[in-house]
Amino acid sequence: MANEARYLYSVARTGENNDHVRLGNIGIEKNEVYIVPFKDIAAVVHACEEKPYRTEDRKLAEDWVLEHSYVIDQATRMFGTVLPFSFDIIIKGNDEAVKGWLSRDYESLAGELLRMQGTAEYSIQIYCDPAYLEKMVLVHNQDLQDLMSRIENEPKGKAYLLKRNLDLKMKDRAFSEAAKLAEGFSGKIKPLAEELKVAGKSSWAEEKYKDKKLVASFCCRVSDEAIKELGETLDEINGKEGYYVRFTGPWAPFSFVSLSGTGSSEEG
Repeated sequence: MANEARYLYSVARTGENNDHVRLGNIGIEKNEVYIVPFKDIAAVVHACEEKPYRTEDRKLAEDWVLEHSYVIDQATRMFGTVLPFSFDIIIKGNDEAVKGWLSRDYESLAGELLRMQGTAEYSIQIYCDPAYLEKMVLVHNQDLQDLMSRIENEPKGKAYLLKRNLDLKMKDRAFSEAAKLAEGFSGKIKPLAEELKVAGKSSWAEEKYKDKKLVASFCCRVSDEAIKELGETLDEINGKEGYYVRFTGPWAPFSFVSLSGTGSSEEG
């Protein structure tokens, strides 16, 4: 077929006896997902045309991404740790082309699978009650306490101007306080993780956190042996006055897999 290609979900360590493994019709648009093996690793793919998945339909695009993630989850359950690929990576050609890519990049892929073995990615967000954060700012800043006292004793007009000044200073000091909190939380979490990254602060939040201040956001790669201790550490933080922890995972290690030097020239 002139336009034959393979959609790539992940690469897994499958062992030597890995021929003819099929995961079923669980792929994007119910395509049949199967593995293309080489030595003891394999690519998790479905057959497709040599063209990207593009649509103006936002709901359809979201469905595709969810289906992509679902296949990676199922491959993880079947094979253990996998190297996940982002949405819409397409290798031109048939199964032999996929085997050629696996052969060329075998050392890199096998090495990265070994590095990821026995670990998974987790997401951590730590929120603080705004009133509690304000209380901490005041406790640590005598000048703000003095300014608050002045406001109570000044005439209305002057009190208004002083209040505006106080609000600006509170906002600035709250930012600094949040940064110190994030550094402290990082110090508790980092020793328990193989790798830790500061995650971007998304504008989206679950409803129960809408009125809370996000002070720290991390993604981390944690070993199976360390996950219990990490959970206990986060429970301890969550149990403190004013703090709320959101802890999700395990996920395939999207944020930590290094695939530079692999067959990106074949990607669609």
